[in-house]
Amino acid sequence: MNSAGKLRSYIVCGVCLLGILLAAPNILPVSFLNKLPSWFPKDIIYLGLDLSGGSHLLMEVDIDYADQERLSQVAQEIRQTLRKSGVGFSDLPHTVKLGDKVLKFRLNDPTQAAQAHSVLSSVDHDSSVSINGENVEITHTDASKQVMYREIVDKSIEIIRRRIDASGTREPVITRQGADRILVQIPGVQDPARVKALIGRTAKLTFRLVEASAPELSSRPTTSAIGTGYQYLPHADGSGYIAIKNQAMVGGDMLTDARQEYDEFNRSQVSFKFNNIGAKRFAKVTRENVGKRFAIVLDGKVISAPVIQEAITGGSGRITSSHFSAQEASDLALLLRAGALPAPLKAVEERTVGPGLGADSIKAGTVATIIAIVFVALFMILVYGWFGVIASIAVVFNIVLLIAALSCLQATLTLPGIAGIALTVGMAVDANVLINERIREELRSGAKPRQAVDAGYQRAFSSILDSNLTTLFGTACLYVFGSGSIRGFAVTLSLGILASMFTAITLTRLIVDHWYLKGSRQQNIAF
Repeated sequence: MNSAGKLRSYIVCGVCLLGILLAAPNILPVSFLNKLPSWFPKDIIYLGLDLSGGSHLLMEVDIDYADQERLSQVAQEIRQTLRKSGVGFSDLPHTVKLGDKVLKFRLNDPTQAAQAHSVLSSVDHDSSVSINGENVEITHTDASKQVMYREIVDKSIEIIRRRIDASGTREPVITRQGADRILVQIPGVQDPARVKALIGRTAKLTFRLVEASAPELSSRPTTSAIGTGYQYLPHADGSGYIAIKNQAMVGGDMLTDARQEYDEFNRSQVSFKFNNIGAKRFAKVTRENVGKRFAIVLDGKVISAPVIQEAITGGSGRITSSHFSAQEASDLALLLRAGALPAPLKAVEERTVGPGLGADSIKAGTVATIIAIVFVALFMILVYGWFGVIASIAVVFNIVLLIAALSCLQATLTLPGIAGIALTVGMAVDANVLINERIREELRSGAKPRQAVDAGYQRAFSSILDSNLTTLFGTACLYVFGSGSIRGFAVTLSLGILASMFTAITLTRLIVDHWYLKGSRQQNIAF
């Protein structure tokens, strides 16, 4: 064997040994793995929701809240624009009621209707303006609403993924379901209430000044008691209601970090940092309002309302509350780091998938794969003799390399993934059948054993390459256009095909060469 042949042999043997090393953690006990040195690869394949059990949630975007927020923003823009234009108006609400789809107010002078229509049309190009005498109505078009809902769902998916990733959970499935729903599946998590609390909380944080002229109330005020420019919000601990100005000093979108910590009395708190813009704005507002109270408002509830003792110029602060537990503070810090949802989500379907069904599926899949390997090996040995034994060895290493690759990628194995492994067994032996048939044809045509082996591998290579490439194209389409377990199936099958090509073309050839070089067998190749 020349030097190139030796190098190829070392590479093939090295890949096989590396595959065994990388696949081993999947079958070794955890206690044994923990005793191994740190350099030893310990990555394993993660099991999907259908195999390990977990939480399944179908969340729906609160469309009414989204409409309310948008109309409230438009109302603020309209107020400023009409004042600058000198158009008098009345009854324009500061906050739109939940469920309202139309923004209504009145013009003081109906003769300014044409001017008002022109001004209002420039405020929001996605809304339609209707003026009848002194009555004005503004609504958003259906097309603009659909765009808004799609953007909200996309952003919500991104925020949910950040929150779940930050919690340390691996391989969640988060996909859009219809126009306003999001499917969340988290393998290994058996507590849907915990998941719902993590992803269903809006986590909208604002810092606002307290309206000193309005007294604190012990019960919810009536609408008529609320003055212009502020609103009553409840304390998070349920102690009453406090008047908060509508305009926020700084929003949670300007935070760059949030961490759970403990104060000097060992109470949980959340420390946070603003970005440069937020720090400057917070410093300016606190400098101008020393001695006044400001409120930290989270999801419409007042966490605390301390007095500003001095200008806060460091760009950082703390959120403290007497009822914070360590878990609540940690969750709040995680939510603030991930960002606020653009609209609240409500669970319309939730269920837990138990691990028992997954264990049965794993057992059935393992048995099916072993039986498939045994039957394939028996068939190959009966039909091709020693070459069948070599093909069987290649099939076993094909599975080992596939498991090693999935472990390195820390992929998630699902039921379709197990089907992909079983399918790989069948596809792996196809290449060996092609090679053996070509060798058999060469022997029948009178070629010598060595020539028959060389010609067999050369003639079969193009067919093996073509068939596997076309299958790879198909799996690539599955991965691009599929989602969830379909993608997992595509990944498993793609890796299986690559491993099959390696073992069928290089590993079997190496074994044949070494076996063939045993001189006594050179004249005994027969099928």
